[in-house]
Amino acid sequence: MAQGTVDFFNDTGGYGFISTEDADEDVFFHMEDIGGPDLEEGQDLEFEIVQADKGPRAKNVERL
Repeated sequence: MAQGTVDFFNDTGGYGFISTEDADEDVFFHMEDIGGPDLEEGQDLEFEIVQADKGPRAKNVERL
């Protein structure tokens, strides 16, 4: 699994991006895939990267 840090989070839309060395670009995530309380910028995560239509997307996200 990849590891990274929340680089941006939009609490209104419930989505954001994770900065990681395991991908060439930031990885998109949506809170519907995570559940629980909202994430915060700077929070460390572990996740799987899947290729979505618009680029890499995080799945099976876990807070560290």
